[in-house]
Amino acid sequence: MEIRGYTINAFAKEAGGGNPAGIVFDADRLSEQEMRKIAKKLGYSETAFVMKSNPADFHLRFFTTEEEVDLCGHATIGTFSAMSQLGMIKEGGYLQETKAGVLEVIVDSDHKVMMQMSLPEFGATIAKREIAESLNLDESKIDAHLPIQIVSTGLKDLIVPIPDRETVDAMQPDFEKIKQISQKYGIVGYHVFCTEPLDTAHTAYCRNFAPLYGIAEESATGTSNGALGCYLFHVSDVDRKGQIRYVMEQGYGMKRPSEIEVELLFDRHNIKDVKVGGAANDLSPFVFEL
Repeated sequence: MEIRGYTINAFAKEAGGGNPAGIVFDADRLSEQEMRKIAKKLGYSETAFVMKSNPADFHLRFFTTEEEVDLCGHATIGTFSAMSQLGMIKEGGYLQETKAGVLEVIVDSDHKVMMQMSLPEFGATIAKREIAESLNLDESKIDAHLPIQIVSTGLKDLIVPIPDRETVDAMQPDFEKIKQISQKYGIVGYHVFCTEPLDTAHTAYCRNFAPLYGIAEESATGTSNGALGCYLFHVSDVDRKGQIRYVMEQGYGMKRPSEIEVELLFDRHNIKDVKVGGAANDLSPFVFEL
């Protein structure tokens, strides 16, 4: 069977930056086993398969090289930006059907995409000792003033606060231990951050580890940064009504600089809407025999 599709770098700050994703259109003809084989052959952290939908404009399924996931931020951004660049859709709002629900996607005239996330769910807090060991860090290198907490805006991530960028860059994770802890708590992986970004106009500097799903480190993650934005709002104790915007940096140590925008609508302590988005570039076709 001949497989045709595209690759694209989502959340890219510049050419060569961002997180690469695979995209296969007209995927209704493919079985789940074939989707898994295609994702594994492409070898990206996620590949999106685009199908017809009754409740939405498009139905998307997302596969890592190992597993299917309910939602993928960077593959969604990449897919809708690709459709915009290819002239398949116009500027405006669309609905995508996913295993995390039917979610809104907004495309602008420059092919930038913002996607709606699920409302946040704040889970358990985890002891610093357990997490520090899996990151090969002393407990003192984890921020003493903020919790290590499971947060989901579609996928469960463990948000890990670190005091400074030097520690974030230098850490050498134990991926086997992270995998074991991810299984134990039912999470996708760790989203490690500090509030010491390279660009002082931005919010946070991040690294993401998801070895349970075959991803040692990911250069840009939409769902994780959506969860991080909700976490930062939650710990800030904002008591007003309005909108707040964060910009997260990721992938710099991998030489794939990425910027992920997070927008929250809130009323007092309650988050009413979560959107994540950014740019995508380096759209390229591929073809191979499965």
